Amino acid sequence: MIKALLTHSSSNESSANKPSSFKVAAGLLGLVVLVKASIFAIALGMLAATPAEAGSFGKACTAAPQSQWLSIDALQAKVEAQGYKVRNAKLKKACGEIYATDKDGQRVELFVDPTSGAIVGQL
Repeated sequence: MIKALLTHSSSNESSANKPSSFKVAAGLLGLVVLVKASIFAIALGMLAATPAEAGSFGKACTAAPQSQWLSIDALQAKVEAQGYKVRNAKLKKACGEIYATDKDGQRVELFVDPTSGAIVGQL
């Protein structure tokens, strides 16, 4: 009975005009791959955009002239006194960028006011 239903045609179309189940499955698979690739591309684009914004903290950490800034070594010491282990540090766009490990061993990026050593942001 089921076999008869599968082979029975309710219209006058020939079986050559009907897509085979293989073609339907291949089309669906292609669509799924396309959707996954699109989601991956969007996520990758978002990741690529994040460091560019985060690298400058989006704003300066101080408006004070550079002559009033602490040295990079002094900034590192102030951050380490708060329990962080500094891996790398630099000054960028009036902001100290400190790459460190927190007390739980998690990597963090700290944004530090170069005049006081105060942490003004963290990623």
